[in-house]
Amino acid sequence: MNKKIYIAALLILAATAGFAQTVTKSDVSFKIKNLGFNVGGTFSGLQADIKFKPNDLAGSSIEASVASNTVNSDNESRDNHLKSEDYFDVAKYPKITIKSVSFKRKSGSNYTGNFNVTIRDKTKLIEIPFTYVETGNTAQLKGSFMILRTDFGIGGKNLILSNEANVSVEAEISK
Repeated sequence: MNKKIYIAALLILAATAGFAQTVTKSDVSFKIKNLGFNVGGTFSGLQADIKFKPNDLAGSSIEASVASNTVNSDNESRDNHLKSEDYFDVAKYPKITIKSVSFKRKSGSNYTGNFNVTIRDKTKLIEIPFTYVETGNTAQLKGSFMILRTDFGIGGKNLILSNEANVSVEAEISK
């Protein structure tokens, strides 16, 4: 009896592991206007649990996060300010996360997903258009979207910083 349970558990684990996809390369970047100039930066170390199946959107899911203290704008002074309580408050809110709610196919390899985006413990539902292209044993996932920084309590009532920030995410996934 125990042997049958063990074998059944292994089969279930093997079946579900086949759907998990591992991120092998990633790029998470942002752009925002500050004093009328575009300022950009990146976050590193994307961690993700991607179970995206183009033929089973209802059974698909994406959960991802980056450590907020990995923000890098190529300016150490600005990065330290971004990590402070005024912006990402990395000591109190160490992660920025997204979690899928639903997906729709637009056409070909173009999709939209509704995602709960959480920054500084504030969650907003955001529609994110993205592409998903499979090639052999890998897939490319690319998407970009706009957030309002004040929706997440970032930067307060800052008159020189735009409220709109554009975020781009690219990930190479091994299947």
